[in-house]
Amino acid sequence: MSNAPLTVTLNDERPHDLSVAPSFATNGPFSVELVNKGQAVHVHLHIDDELARAASLSEGNHFVDGGQTKHVEVFVTPPPEPVSGKLKIVSGHGSETRYVDVTVEPGEGGKPPVDVDETLSKPKQPDPEPSVTESIADVFPSVDPRAAPLFGLALVALVLAVALASVFESFAITLGAGVVVGGVLAALVLTMR
Repeated sequence: MSNAPLTVTLNDERPHDLSVAPSFATNGPFSVELVNKGQAVHVHLHIDDELARAASLSEGNHFVDGGQTKHVEVFVTPPPEPVSGKLKIVSGHGSETRYVDVTVEPGEGGKPPVDVDETLSKPKQPDPEPSVTESIADVFPSVDPRAAPLFGLALVALVLAVALASVFESFAITLGAGVVVGGVLAALVLTMR
């Protein structure tokens, strides 16, 4: 079964005349080909409720200029079983009306095939535990992970300087601890991305 267009000939023998096959079958999207052999004409297309279960129009009202061929897309969702209904075609604001019996057949098996990847049948391996450097990088996301050892060393120096300054209440040790704290803060600022 092909998805050739459904051809509607307009103004062939007289104004607002339309000619179309009485029935049409498809299993996928198709177009309604409006071939105008005369003067400009308005054409209205309508799908009845039964056919609307499997098909829909891009739009219903169309102006077809003299000598023009216009394609109107009909979108189809292949049903699990055949769906039949009527496509109503009206020209010249109701001067002529034709009905086409349209049948939408199921596609291959009624639904498109689904490819299944073989890796879906294998259980997922748990993620490995993050290293210390990755853990620090997770806590401080703006710190370059390669600078994590420097960050750890700076943290140890900071703790040691504060501990020594609090134990030995000496001005020189407190000043030295301040220098260490300043250096650690400067190193942290420099490691930020």
